Amino acid sequence: MTKSTTAAGVAPAAIVEEAWQQVGASFERFCLTAGIATLAGMMERDAAGLCGVRYGRDDGRDGYRWGRTKGKLGFHAGKIELERPRVRARAGGEISLPSWEAAMAEDWLGQWAMNLMLINVSTRKFGRAVRLPGGDVPAENGAGLSKSAASRRFVALSAERMKEWMASDLSKLNLLVIQIDGIHIEEDLVLLAAVGVDGVGDKHPLAVIEGATENASVAQALLDNLIERGLDPNVCRLFVIDGAKALTKAIRKTFGRHTPIQRCQIHKARNIIERLPKPLHASVRKALRQAWELDDADKAERLIRNLARRLEQQAPGVAASILEGLDEILTVIRLGLPAELRRSLACTNIIENMMGTVRRVCRNVKRWQDASMALRWTSAAMLEASKGFRRLKAYKQLSALQTALAVHQAKHTADSTVEPAAEAA
Repeated sequence: MTKSTTAAGVAPAAIVEEAWQQVGASFERFCLTAGIATLAGMMERDAAGLCGVRYGRDDGRDGYRWGRTKGKLGFHAGKIELERPRVRARAGGEISLPSWEAAMAEDWLGQWAMNLMLINVSTRKFGRAVRLPGGDVPAENGAGLSKSAASRRFVALSAERMKEWMASDLSKLNLLVIQIDGIHIEEDLVLLAAVGVDGVGDKHPLAVIEGATENASVAQALLDNLIERGLDPNVCRLFVIDGAKALTKAIRKTFGRHTPIQRCQIHKARNIIERLPKPLHASVRKALRQAWELDDADKAERLIRNLARRLEQQAPGVAASILEGLDEILTVIRLGLPAELRRSLACTNIIENMMGTVRRVCRNVKRWQDASMALRWTSAAMLEASKGFRRLKAYKQLSALQTALAVHQAKHTADSTVEPAAEAA
């Protein structure tokens, strides 16, 4: 195969015509040749605009021709070699060609590397994924298709996008719901992530932060990051968590002790059922489902307390576990939300689905070098998951949530005003 370059004395149109005669053998080769010829023609026009026609004597031009050189340009996630004219300014120094600068500005190589690695193409198979092994444009040495080259481009682009994402402005998002959950990467490395739902039902990945465990300090650092980026701590929102006490502590410390927190009902039911003998599974699951489907929070609480009393003899530890965090389990019912909206917000399914994408994207990683590597991969996977986010099923009922949160905030603001007055009296 000949090198993919454009010679100085061959017209681009002739190159395209020759490639078209062979299009039946290789359409890929035709597209590459046509693209190179088009870019070569554009660069020749740029050079003529700066220097005038070749061998002309126009002294009013900005520069003069300075021979030709070869450069490499991104193509099919690799590089191809292309010859281009050089122009030197009359005052000294080289003048760049606008068409060449525009072609080089697009980071196609990095975007290819990011895209293929997010769909689980390993770096060892990167070259084969973008170039046919027996095709007319094979992966030659120096084409930028080696596993190390692909890895370097992924590291650079994922780090850049993570930095941009973690500094993005949140003040313009009308967030009503925030879900927080953690994912264990290694024994001493946990990543805590947050996802928000706005007033029209759209979902947004908000942030991710690392820690040794899912403790209150890590949760506080995550919330501090959200506030620094414009999340108003004085606005009442619904937080949905998996039941970690450290998360509850950090949320109440940051947003107020009356902030509505909903513990995931699916996690709660699973933890209870797993500790019971099999003959009790169906009846306990049915009782929990009946309680959670009630519209009256007091009746739901009585039903759960009755269930705990029935289990005191057979499983006293489980009975105590049922009552633990009872108020937070029934938060969406106490807010008076419609049943369909309660089903969407009573669990952490939104962030759990995103974590499933994170695990899929990261499954090819065999060894985590450090926390920064885990953050880069996880943030890239979260942004990849956001491309498939759908609007909340019960988005038409979110106005009810907004009203309920406003009423809840007004009630507890009034209560906090009355308490100091009563103490003073």
